[in-house]
Amino acid sequence: MTSSLATLGSSRRSKELLFAGVGVSAALLWSYWSTIQSLLHEWLNDPNYSVGLLVPIAAVYLVWLDRAKLGKLDIKPCLWGLPVIGLGEIGRTIGLIRVTEAAERYGLVLVIAGLVLLIAGKAVFQRLFWVLAFLLLMPPLPGVVHNAIAGPLQGMATRGSVFVLELMGIAVLNEGNVLLIDGEHFAVAEACSGLRMLTAFIVVGCVLAMVVDRPRLQKAVLVGSTIPVAIACNLTRLVCTVLLFKVTNADVAKTFFHDFAGWTMMPLAVVMLLVELWILGKLFVTAPSTPSGATSALSS
Repeated sequence: MTSSLATLGSSRRSKELLFAGVGVSAALLWSYWSTIQSLLHEWLNDPNYSVGLLVPIAAVYLVWLDRAKLGKLDIKPCLWGLPVIGLGEIGRTIGLIRVTEAAERYGLVLVIAGLVLLIAGKAVFQRLFWVLAFLLLMPPLPGVVHNAIAGPLQGMATRGSVFVLELMGIAVLNEGNVLLIDGEHFAVAEACSGLRMLTAFIVVGCVLAMVVDRPRLQKAVLVGSTIPVAIACNLTRLVCTVLLFKVTNADVAKTFFHDFAGWTMMPLAVVMLLVELWILGKLFVTAPSTPSGATSALSS
């Protein structure tokens, strides 16, 4: 009798939480609809941040993967979620007053985190902390940060490709961010800087780090390595484009660079990250646990 009442209470509580979650989600969608619309517009129109569309989908998938462990946690609403929601609303207000979309968008992420803490409690919030932090990759970078990153990446791509091509014996002249090869100009524009690869590979690296069962240090190394991997892949794309130009013509090379090469770089990056995981597994070996009997013998 007692167990059946407990089961009934648990079932009723689950339904209440489900209805509360649906209601809050609907209110959040309505309140932040203009912000969500602007995010969708940038995801669909700015190639540098198109991967942002996959971030909420990947976050839901990560939560689904962890559903068994999440189901065992105690659901205890926590009022500390209110200050977090308040911070998100402050960010939104600043964004509206100063016409800063980035503040509104990051405010949305804070509100989502605060709602999880408020409704589900500390245990669930702690379990989902990295998934919630992952949502910070959803908004495009603020303009100041974008410009600070895109420029150096563009110059690095140009200088790196010149260095590699000259090592291969190919004569290259560069004027700023333009490569001159056999009378043909190849402009390394901002769109070719590698920022698109960088944002995409960071998302892939974060998802991979949260899925694999590795120590935190290895996961941190994996996520950090997405930056040099993105630079290496973009450099590979530039060099392959020039080599294709040498054996075919400029039209074929430029078509490859803009249409096909970008798709081939993602599998290459995933392979590089998987190889890195394999190397990390060989370099860092987890020490076997000492049996309790052996421990007591050593301590005596």
